[in-house]
Amino acid sequence: MKILFVVNNYYATGNGVSASARRTVQYLKDAGHDVRVLSGPNLQADSPQPEYKLKDYHFPVFQPLISSHGYSFAQSDLPLMEEAAKWADVVHLEEPFVIEERMLDICEKLDKPVTGTFHLYPENITYSAGPLRFLKTVNRGLLKFWRDHTFNRCYCVQCPTENVHDRLLRYHFRSKLEVFSNGLVPDKCIRPATPGADYQSNERPLLVACIGRLSLEKDQSTLLEAMQYSLFAKRIQLYFAGQGPSAAKLKKAAHKLFEEGVLAYDPIFAFHDRQGLRELAAKADLCIHCATIEVEGLSIMEAMQQGAVPIIAEGRYSGTSQFALDGRSIFPEKNPEALAKRIDYWLNEPAKRWEMGKRYAASMEKYDIQNSINSLVNMFQRAIDNKKGK
Repeated sequence: MKILFVVNNYYATGNGVSASARRTVQYLKDAGHDVRVLSGPNLQADSPQPEYKLKDYHFPVFQPLISSHGYSFAQSDLPLMEEAAKWADVVHLEEPFVIEERMLDICEKLDKPVTGTFHLYPENITYSAGPLRFLKTVNRGLLKFWRDHTFNRCYCVQCPTENVHDRLLRYHFRSKLEVFSNGLVPDKCIRPATPGADYQSNERPLLVACIGRLSLEKDQSTLLEAMQYSLFAKRIQLYFAGQGPSAAKLKKAAHKLFEEGVLAYDPIFAFHDRQGLRELAAKADLCIHCATIEVEGLSIMEAMQQGAVPIIAEGRYSGTSQFALDGRSIFPEKNPEALAKRIDYWLNEPAKRWEMGKRYAASMEKYDIQNSINSLVNMFQRAIDNKKGK
């Protein structure tokens, strides 16, 4: 099968859409499919480039904000895009932006099958745009625009979580909606089978990690606020693994808690590669996921792979809480007191926490990316067959 992936920048770092696309493309290639990418350029010198390379596009005024979120946009090149579409058996869209709209125009002219994945909520974009994030009409209008101009023109749309599926149904998306995860790379849990000798010690620091991009919609500030209410605050070593536009503000607020004596250990901020995140999750006592806007949440899923017990925010625009095994791993979004109670419960139950970590590691096995690849290929084939009238 010849599959064309369309994404603004396949090589962007700190961008979950691009990271997911790179993983998926590699696994499709490993499965024997011929996959090519239409994308903006890889800006790193002497690095691989997409098979169909578009020019980079810089937004006046807003480019620094866009870059701080790990995003990059490409310019349409209609002759090149038509060449790419003619090559493909099926075209897969990773976003609902301008190059995807132009590609749909081309595919409709050529009668090519098109599928898509819903990776982003409108709030992922508007949340950093000041007062815009409070205007429901803006977010509703943007979602309807994406529906009408992109997703309803696809034969099938992958929904990574039930939360996405339900929201798209409420907005009357007409394309076929299929629910399956973007998938996790299979990874052995490196957390020891039994805890170390000091695991239940009342003296050691308790490592509470928060993994992911540091930004408003990820809401790490709620974890900092929760320290004001936690009975274990003096023993907690907070560890924020990530980077992003909120980094400076979060570092200042975190250090203030240390200076004021709320925390006995100065919070750590660091950026890690995949192996470093794996090692951090494997030794963490808890991993906290506060995001209010989240389509899936692969970062916390990867932490669960390593036996980390999660505490996940539950809210209207986050699908991540569906991966919690029970209510002790869920708290209402933006509620620091409720989060503190969950933290205190688990830190006060080291034996239960260790056993629950094993259950979480096992629960992630069904999200093996190979299962997602099989579902994606089946979706592609149905789109092709539909065009052929089968």
